[in-house]
Amino acid sequence: MPENKLNSDQLIRHDWQVEEIEALYNLPFADLMYRAQTVHRENFDPNAVQVSTLLSIKTGGCAEDCGYCPQSAHHESAVKAEPLMPLDKVLENAAQAKESGASRFCMGAAWRNLKDRDLERVADMVTGVKDMGLETCVTLGMLEEHQAKRLKEAGLDYYNHNLDTSPEFYGDVISTRTYQDRLDTLSYVRDADINVCSGGIVGMGETRQDRAGLLASLANMPSHPESVPINLLVQVEGTPMAGTENLDPLEFVRTIAVTRLMMPKSFVRLSAGREHMSDELQAMCFLAGANSMFYGEKLLTTDNPDTDHDQQLFDRLGITTSIGEHSSAA
Repeated sequence: MPENKLNSDQLIRHDWQVEEIEALYNLPFADLMYRAQTVHRENFDPNAVQVSTLLSIKTGGCAEDCGYCPQSAHHESAVKAEPLMPLDKVLENAAQAKESGASRFCMGAAWRNLKDRDLERVADMVTGVKDMGLETCVTLGMLEEHQAKRLKEAGLDYYNHNLDTSPEFYGDVISTRTYQDRLDTLSYVRDADINVCSGGIVGMGETRQDRAGLLASLANMPSHPESVPINLLVQVEGTPMAGTENLDPLEFVRTIAVTRLMMPKSFVRLSAGREHMSDELQAMCFLAGANSMFYGEKLLTTDNPDTDHDQQLFDRLGITTSIGEHSSAA
């Protein structure tokens, strides 16, 4: 067994304490970046980024009261409720995503939980996208055990269900769903042998300790999520979190680096907020260990850099995008 493989395996932990995570955050920036890049290179090609495209298949009218979300029926945002998208329209979008270079197609529905009456329609979407040669991902709110199994049968590769933040700060973000509800859904997903995509949002007014608490909750699950999206809050007028003080960009980079150190074999994804990030900040995130991102002009209802701009950035950085998340170098 190669020495770096042995070292990497030794880094897989599920017993993180918030205090030691904070100690990582507190490292001198250059030391933290060096450590994160070292771990990243032990597990992945440092010059490759997996790209996914996200489509809102059911927009607005969600019964949850997440303080960051313009799709909540509780908030006075400009997003209006729309019905579930028809299958042919979903497949048309998936074909365009594949042509643009995406290796995974993610479908999101603004639901509190998946209803059985919608299960088969979503299953047909998953199967159709899978048959096109794309990896499949959905985010549909809370799941029940039998629903997770049915989605697996349909060909689902990944289920996204974020923890959002630390258990301690969670009540400041949402009141209509408990932290345990989220963990239960992730448990059903794991038991159905579907890959877990779970991360959180930073910049919501939480403390560094809360950011450490989020990462502890993710890394201390029985298995690390295969994909960990780190979102930067996109402030949308009409939501309770509009007007929140902006997070220091270097704190965001530190969060990426600490995530890489704690979950060395997981793909770490730049998700919401890239529209407001400079090319230089995104490049620093890749250096810190991010190796996945959403590609396309929309993330559900918020803007994202267009694919031409992203491709130009990849070209400037010498980054390739021809990988899926099963391409770990480990």
